[in-house]
Amino acid sequence: MFLYLSLLGAGVLIGLDQLIKWWAASYLSTVPDIRLIDGVLHLLYRENYGAAFSILQNRTGLLVGVTTAVLIAVLVLLVSRRVSHPLMIVSLCLIFAGGVGNLIDRVLRGFVVDYIYFVPINFPVFNLADCCVVSGTFLLVVYLLLIEPRQERRKKQLDR
Repeated sequence: MFLYLSLLGAGVLIGLDQLIKWWAASYLSTVPDIRLIDGVLHLLYRENYGAAFSILQNRTGLLVGVTTAVLIAVLVLLVSRRVSHPLMIVSLCLIFAGGVGNLIDRVLRGFVVDYIYFVPINFPVFNLADCCVVSGTFLLVVYLLLIEPRQERRKKQLDR
């Protein structure tokens, strides 16, 4: 049941990501920026023809191929139930949602719509899908470094 709810959540995030990107392309692209918190958090429209931090510019085919392969692997892990820990399920669903959100952009538009700008550190403009991928990856690292080793130790103690 938890897996299905997590996948439903991923679907909601994909829909929300696409809705915000549609709004950004329709409205935000026509204005200089929207200052949510002046000097801190702005919304501004950008077209990213690469990956994170604009690497692999204009390599859409490569990015679509790699993203598709990763998404298939994540989906197989989830639906085969080879992953059972709730944190791992959530992390993979977040990565899946973000990957699909940006993949849709690359396939339909040829670029990814970015719109969130964190001003104080002049961070590259990003979007909700990017937040999902980063959050999911962070949770995956937490699981792999902190939780899985504990589970392995407990399993070894029980096997004795």
